Amino acid sequence: MNQDMHTPGQHSRSAYPALPRVAVGAVVKLKGSFLLVQRANPPSQGQWSIPGGKIRLGESMQQAAEREVLEETGVTVRAGLPLLTFDLIHRDEAGGILFHYVIVDLWAEYIRGRIRAGTDATRAAWIAPENFADYKLSPTTLDLLTSL
Repeated sequence: MNQDMHTPGQHSRSAYPALPRVAVGAVVKLKGSFLLVQRANPPSQGQWSIPGGKIRLGESMQQAAEREVLEETGVTVRAGLPLLTFDLIHRDEAGGILFHYVIVDLWAEYIRGRIRAGTDATRAAWIAPENFADYKLSPTTLDLLTSL
């Protein structure tokens, strides 16, 4: 997920929450490249990021990561341990909390599947670290992936 704001007036159902939402990302590496998606919706619309999304009630972090990767990319993974936890907080022009996510990025092992963009993703691709500069990645995502 990233640091981009969306156009005022375009609010998703997650905008202006009463409480922070918990979300997961899945770091999937295969043959030296990482699985990334271009976000279709706010708060990260247009930015490339680790696939993931909100945890549903009753889902473990791993189950949520596996579901989200499958929905967004068509790829089946086995999610493992957390690599990074951080806050993503976006404020509107008046200072109100537009979005607040606590994000846990998990390591995930590629199992199978052909990549295709699905829900919440405009595009999906395997991207090698030497090509990161060609994609709009948040500093948090870039720091995490380049450290692996």
